[in-house]
Amino acid sequence: MTTPLILGITGASGLIYAVRALKFLLLADYAIELVASKSTYMVWQAEQEIRMPTEPDQQEQFWREQAGVLTGGKLICHRWGDVGATVASGSFRTLGMVIMPCSMSTVAKIATGLSSDLLERAADVQLKEGRQLVIVPRETPFSLIHLRNLTALAEAGARIVPAIPAWYHNPQTIEDLVDFVVARVLDQLNIDCIPINRWQGH
Repeated sequence: MTTPLILGITGASGLIYAVRALKFLLLADYAIELVASKSTYMVWQAEQEIRMPTEPDQQEQFWREQAGVLTGGKLICHRWGDVGATVASGSFRTLGMVIMPCSMSTVAKIATGLSSDLLERAADVQLKEGRQLVIVPRETPFSLIHLRNLTALAEAGARIVPAIPAWYHNPQTIEDLVDFVVARVLDQLNIDCIPINRWQGH
């Protein structure tokens, strides 16, 4: 059985980051345990005028359609409030967890040890088990409160990878910019499945 990666998605703006990550991970035949927070439903409606289904089996079809990968890989979706799900336990083996995009509300709750939903609980589990937790904050500017919470997570072992694209790879499309960020996020887990032009030196 393939050890899965947890993909957490919150209500921060920029859901395209999660969609592109899911696309390349499924194409590379990874197993994904997906948890979308309650506010993600509202953001999809606001940004894309699309209603995200609440039932896990319907969510799987929804995310596959968004990513454009109807077959391949393994995708299991969980209800945001199902704190009895597999990913809520440290005995469930994972490759780690990526939260992308990550709202500052979610950052604050994880940093203070609050686990009010499955996404936050899964993140807390990664930290207590010493597994990789990658936070992709999508906010600007950062307030002092934001910075202190991010610092607390970094001190606890999380990797903080802001959604900041580079330009040296000569991006031509929005997807080029997004894919570079997603690739750098997955680099933190030693996952290399996105074709990008990496820095080769002068």
